[in-house]
Amino acid sequence: MIVQRRPDIDRFLAGPGPQIRAAVLHGRDQGVVRERAQTLAAAVTERPDDPFNVAILSEADLAADEGKLDGELMALSMLGGRRLVRLRIAGDKPAVDRLVAGALANHLKDRFNPEAFFLVEAGSLGRDSALRKAGEAAPGCGVIPCYEDEPADLARLAREALAADKLALSAEALDTFIARLPHERGVARREIERLILFLGPGRNATAGLADLEGFFGVEPEASLSEAAFDAFGGRPAAAHAGLRRAGQEGESGVGAVRAMGMHLARLRRVAVLHRAGEALQTAAKASGVFWKQEREFLRQVQAWSLAELDGAQDDILAADRACKRAGSPDALLAERLALSIAGRARRLGL
Repeated sequence: MIVQRRPDIDRFLAGPGPQIRAAVLHGRDQGVVRERAQTLAAAVTERPDDPFNVAILSEADLAADEGKLDGELMALSMLGGRRLVRLRIAGDKPAVDRLVAGALANHLKDRFNPEAFFLVEAGSLGRDSALRKAGEAAPGCGVIPCYEDEPADLARLAREALAADKLALSAEALDTFIARLPHERGVARREIERLILFLGPGRNATAGLADLEGFFGVEPEASLSEAAFDAFGGRPAAAHAGLRRAGQEGESGVGAVRAMGMHLARLRRVAVLHRAGEALQTAAKASGVFWKQEREFLRQVQAWSLAELDGAQDDILAADRACKRAGSPDALLAERLALSIAGRARRLGL
């Protein structure tokens, strides 16, 4: 069965129930896959790191011995209770996909230890994946697709982590921080931890945008938001270089396209507020524009008409769909989009 609504996912991870014998977590964002797998493992067994009751396998283990997975699923717990078998695969090898799908089907048909819980952590599985099909068709298995975090997800993560260390951000500071945050869960968590250390944990304080100036000043230059800023400012070389650096830091093409979409949305919001009678600087501040970038941002707002933004929006949506197709060269698609937007900006006089 597929589990994809957030409340359903949270309930499943908190306690899948005795009728559930397996779970397949898959997706492009391995940070989300790992976090959810760890939460589920802790719900299945009291000690998810216990070598006597937990088996952790990889693709290399399967390559060395194809029967190892079946053997681990057959094994009984040495201490009694539920046994956990965790398997981590990339998800891009058809032979491995078929092998694991077969083991999953046999496990769900009671051919192995019925007290074993089979947890698979995989990369992105396409619709033709035998493993994905086997799990989705079985009521005793939960299949959870793990997508990259949306801004609302990142905001929730940041608020919860900051609150745990008796810190908070103002609405303006939080919006600006989230807009500059990578969307890969693992990288985002490290940035949030870095922010907590920067602010000083345990201070019972709420930080404003001015308090983050030093933090943003040491942010890596390969920020996707900076690349988007350069693209809409008509600087193709800087945007291209920024995306290349971001790729070296682990950012995806999907994240780059999303960053350009977020920048366009902010330009549109400021333009609409200004058309409604708001002063440009006031509209920029209300939209979370970092004060050091305000002058250049307003220059872009005045150059990009709403009609031109609509045209760029169509390109962004097309690139987003293309990047999410299985096997697509998402980094190259994002670079092409950035260069196209920069070309449009230059024709507008930027």
